[in-house]
This record gives sequence, structure tokens and C-alpha cells, in this order.
Amino acid sequence: MVKDTKIDKTARDTHYATLRRQVRDAKRERGEIPTPDPRKDRRKETDWTPPQLAPDQVRLYGLHTVRAAIDNPERKLIKLSVTQNALVRLEIGPVDSLGFPVEIVTPQDLDKQLGPDAIHQGVMLETRPLPMRRLEALKDSPLLLVLDQVTDPHNVGAIMRTAVAFGAGAVITTMRHSPTESGVLAKSASGALEMIPYIQITNLSDALGELHKLGFFTVGLDSEGPAPLERALTGDKVALVLGSEGKGLRQKTRETVNALARLDMPGEIKSLNVSNAAAIALYATRQHLLKKTA
Repeated sequence: MVKDTKIDKTARDTHYATLRRQVRDAKRERGEIPTPDPRKDRRKETDWTPPQLAPDQVRLYGLHTVRAAIDNPERKLIKLSVTQNALVRLEIGPVDSLGFPVEIVTPQDLDKQLGPDAIHQGVMLETRPLPMRRLEALKDSPLLLVLDQVTDPHNVGAIMRTAVAFGAGAVITTMRHSPTESGVLAKSASGALEMIPYIQITNLSDALGELHKLGFFTVGLDSEGPAPLERALTGDKVALVLGSEGKGLRQKTRETVNALARLDMPGEIKSLNVSNAAAIALYATRQHLLKKTA
């Protein structure tokens, strides 16, 4: 008897489609993927208007981000909105002992607050922004990271996570043309926003001058820098300065740093995404500092 492969293939495809739908529905219930609009013509992201926030209020979302914020004693927490499943996964203990209101919601409720494409994982925390820090408080930190108008919050969040991994004392950036503390930034940092000072300054050249007075050797990363980063590093306190995604370092910044250096790459591509460049530069600088203390 000849096996009807066409019927078998149809049954197999139907089975796999059912499994994929079950997995997708489970992820939606946990808030790991956005919930689709029930209308046929799905609302576009540009059509969504976020609810108005007070100037001293931030909405954070995502399990790692929210758990780190709750554990941060410097955070002033306002309200936690969470699905029943996400509350279990947060592992924060009895809600009655938390000291701030907790509301059980659905993933759709959070979609309305955060937008249709936010991967909130079923949890949103309303909080006050973190306290502002001053540069003078960083005098004992041997390694700092300075960003010259890096605008993408996803890049800045990734950079913050890497900076924490390599023990940097702070991420310093400009108030203009840089992301403020937000849910997108915090989600990209995956908890790192609570672990490292994020200092926004008014004038970058003035801030670099202040860092020089505090004993930091400032190195600007530039693909056309005259020397490899490893040869440019000196001293026991270093502040790495990275430029924006498209234009790189501004001319005033190039003139203010102590040295310009490049990342030597043997391949055909000579420039990297700013978050990748930051990771390589932080590693090289950490090796330099370890040799100074050996």
C-alpha cells in the first residue's frame, strides 16, 4: 500500500501550527510578546499616544529591570502593576510587606500603558527618577565612560550593562541629544541602571575639564586616532569618551580630551556599533589598570 505523503504532511503542518500557536499564546499571557489588537487593521505604533507622565515619574518594565529597581534602596517606588504569573516570577515576597501599592492587571492593561510593542513581561513599576549625581563623587573611581551625544536608548542601555560588567564607576552623558531615564533605557540595561550612576551634564567640555582636575586621563575613541588604544592609555584613572552613532566625537570634544585613540581591527570593517566599541575599549582599559596595580 502506497503511503499518502500529502495527507501526512498536512497533518504534520497542522500539528506544528497548533504547537506554535500554544507557545505564542503562553508568551502573550506572560507579557513576553505584545498582545495583538483585536481589530483587523492593527493599530500602528505611531498611532499610540502614551499616557501623560508627571515630570518626576518614570515607568519601568521587564522582570530584571523591575526586580533590580525594587531591590535598589535609592529608588522611591510609587506603584507596581503586575500580572498574576509575573508576580510569581518576580519572587519579591508577600505584597503586603512591600511598602507600596501592588495592582494585579492583565497583559492588555500594560499594553495600553506602555504601547503595543513593549516587551513588558507582565510587569510595570511606577517610580521616581534616581537621584542626581555629581562628578566630584567619582574621584575614587579608576574607570569612567563618557558618551558624546549617543542618542539611541538601546545602545546606551547596552553600554551601561557592559560598564557594570567591567567595573566602571559611572556613565556620563549630555543632557541634550542623549536619552533620559526611561523604560526603554532601563529595559535595554536589564537592571544595570540601578547598579551604576548615570550622570547627565550640561556642557561636555566643561565636564571633561573637571575630570582632568580630578586626575582622570581622558581618551577619545576615533577610528582615525593616531595610536591604538593600548598605546594611548596612561595613568591610574581613565575616562573613555565615545561619540555618537553616526558623527562620532564632536570637534570640541576631540580638542578637549587628553588623547585620541583608535581600536585596531585587522578585518575589512574598521568601525563598530558604539556599544560594541565600548565593550572592547573597557576591556582594554581594565587590563591597563590591572597592570598598574599589579
